[in-house]
Formats: sequence, C-alpha cells, structure tokens
Amino acid sequence: MSNSTDRFSTRVLRWFAQHGRKDLPWQQNPHPYRVWVSEIMLQQTQVAAVIPYFKRFMDRFPDVASLASASQDEVLKHWSGLGYYARARNLHRAAIQVVGEHAGRFPTDLDGLIALPGIGRSTAGAILALAYGRRGVILDGNVKRVLSRYHAVTGWPGESAVSRKLWCLADQHTPHRQIAEYTQAIMDLGATLCTRTKPDCARCPLRTDCQAHACGNPQEYPQRKPKRDRPVRSAKFLILRNQHGEVLLKKRPEHGVWGGLWSFPELPEAMSVDAFLHGEGLSVKDNVRELPRLRHQFTHFVLDISPVLVSTSPDARCVREMAEPQQVWYKAGTELPGGCPAPVTQLLKQLEESHP
Repeated sequence: MSNSTDRFSTRVLRWFAQHGRKDLPWQQNPHPYRVWVSEIMLQQTQVAAVIPYFKRFMDRFPDVASLASASQDEVLKHWSGLGYYARARNLHRAAIQVVGEHAGRFPTDLDGLIALPGIGRSTAGAILALAYGRRGVILDGNVKRVLSRYHAVTGWPGESAVSRKLWCLADQHTPHRQIAEYTQAIMDLGATLCTRTKPDCARCPLRTDCQAHACGNPQEYPQRKPKRDRPVRSAKFLILRNQHGEVLLKKRPEHGVWGGLWSFPELPEAMSVDAFLHGEGLSVKDNVRELPRLRHQFTHFVLDISPVLVSTSPDARCVREMAEPQQVWYKAGTELPGGCPAPVTQLLKQLEESHP
C-alpha cells in the first residue's frame, strides 16, 4: 500500500470510527443475503427510504430460500413504491439461481457474484467486503462523488474513460485491512458529508488535500450527465368499475415499462372505449368520465397518463376472467394481486376515497 493510499484510508477509517453510521438494519448480522438485498435496494434510492422496505422485506423473506420459493407477484408487491422494478425481478431470479445452482450459498468470489442477475462489479465488491471481509472494490454514486472531488476528475462518470479512471482510483485507495469498515466508511462519507449539494467540507477528513476543495468548487464535481430533453409519451388508462365496486387490473408483460406489475388496462391510442369493451366481453357501458391527468417521471422519458373511468353494466364481470389469470377484478380494501406502479396505487386510493 502506498503512503498516499494509507493516508487516505486511515483518515476515512478514523472519521468513520467517530462519526460513521453503525446501526443501519443491514449492518446487524451482515449475512451475504442481507447485504445483497440492501445493496440492490440502495441502488438509486436513499437510505432513509430503503430502511422500512428492507425491514418488511426481511420479515417476509428472511433468507434466500424463502425469496426463491415466492412468486414474482409477491416479490413485486413487497417492492412496490421503491421503483426501478427490474431490480426486484433480478433479485428474484438471482435467488432462484443461488438456490438451484449454488445450494443456497452465495458465491465468495467476484466473478461468481457478477454472474448472478442484477449484480454488477460494485455490488459484488460490496458483498465481498461487507459480508465476507474480503477485499472488494466499490464505486457507487457516493464513492464516485468523493473520488471525483478529491482528485478533481473532470467529465461525467458515465463516460467510459472517466469510469475507468475512477475505478483505478477506487482500487488504489481501497486498503487490504479493515475492508468492511472502509467500505462502509467511504459510502458514509459521500452520503453524509460529501453530498451532491452543500458538501460539509469543514468536517471532511480529506479536506486538507482535496483538490476540488482547494479550488473552492466542489459542487462542480462530478460533472452532471449532459442534459437531453426527455421525450413525453402518453397513455390512456381505462378504469373499469362494475356494480360491486371492483375495478379491473391486468398484469403487464414481463418486459417493458412496469414489467410484471398490475395496472389498469391501457387503451391503444387508435382504439375507442367501445371497441375495447367489446373485446373484453363488456358491450354495455354508462357514465364514462375522464379523470385528471397524471404525469409520471421515468429516467429516460415522461409519461402523461389520461385515466378514463367507466361504470359498467350490472352484469359486467369479464367473461374471460377464468380463462385469463393475468387479470382480476380488484375490490378496495382487499389484498392486491401483486405489485402496482405508483400512479396506479394513487388512482386506486383516489377511487377508494371518493367511493368508500
């Protein structure tokens, strides 16, 4: 270990011993399964938001075998609200793979972990370090920010050349001792002091030779992703409500937006409400009402949702329901069939409040 690396990690570890977070739920009994679930949940999600989800998830799926044996619907239901649902689908697939191919034991090497669905180089490094105490290099968003500022690395971290440089720096600064403590420490430093806006440089253990701090412009690192206008898409949700107060929910295809989640039927732009109802065996309708539009932000586009509420005739239960298990009539107050996108949950709550 070089002297500069030793100074860097020593200062970070000393700071962590006094100020680091040591009571997070996944830090208690850091079994590989618990570390893995927490690391997946923490991708693109802040700690405060993850904690209640993690606790509920662990209560229902305390080990990899229980997760592997669960249905995808149940896994997505316990993930609902965290967003980025591909994470949950990959989590379920990886659990099945760990049980089926590894006898329920997580791989203890980098390549074996990366071979599991949804686990990349940084997540694998975190599992090695936090669960096994083995040297694993991480480069999550917090670490990218610390290293970009400390070394004044220019460019957006999503660019290949910048990413390679940051990985080299992350490896250079990762010690060979106290690896679990260092891994948590460098993440904590970025999450609590070296924040994206208003970094607390006065309390940072690295401020004496942080290049961005010396230049007085830490907020300029790392550089943001080049701005591009996100396209706006539109969708029409058809909320079919029968005389029992039930609404029709359909399971979305496995791939694509909200894959595997339960949602209202989406009406193709060129199709009329009459044509859709006829295709569902619901030829009679009344009280068609357009509800206020919703806007939902995705990473790469914006979705404008136009909900249309249709009260169906008294005998209008879908005749295809028994033949098509991918759709159900849902009654407010009962258990949802699986996970639902946030706009659908919002609309269901509005319907329940307006017609309790």
